[in-house]
Amino acid sequence: MANHTHGEMNVAAQENTFDGFIRWMIRIASISIAILVFLAIFNS
Repeated sequence: MANHTHGEMNVAAQENTFDGFIRWMIRIASISIAILVFLAIFNS
């Protein structure tokens, strides 16, 4: 088994993917809330 030292792994790609995921989830949630508010205001 290979020797492993804690904290040596390069996680830049994982961090970028996670940041992108969070960014898109915030956008989707915002759009969903805006649609619900629009529907509530105009009683659709």
